[in-house]
Amino acid sequence: MKQKDIIIIIIVVFVAGVSSFFVSRMFFGKESDRNVEVKVVEVITTDFTPPSDQYFNENSVNPTQIITIGDNPEVPAEEPR
Repeated sequence: MKQKDIIIIIIVVFVAGVSSFFVSRMFFGKESDRNVEVKVVEVITTDFTPPSDQYFNENSVNPTQIITIGDNPEVPAEEPR
């Protein structure tokens, strides 16, 4: 390469860098435009409040029990398909 070619490459790289800087500023905006307010979540703790007795008590239906239909208690109901 000649000395003249190296100078032209350096000038092209410089112009491309400067122009890409200003073009990116147009697309991405200023730093003040990028500030966004977000909600702050509450801290997760290990405390557990027991569920309401209105829904979870000794008289409630237990959904984990096997349901039998008919007179034969040894044959559970078929699972839905």
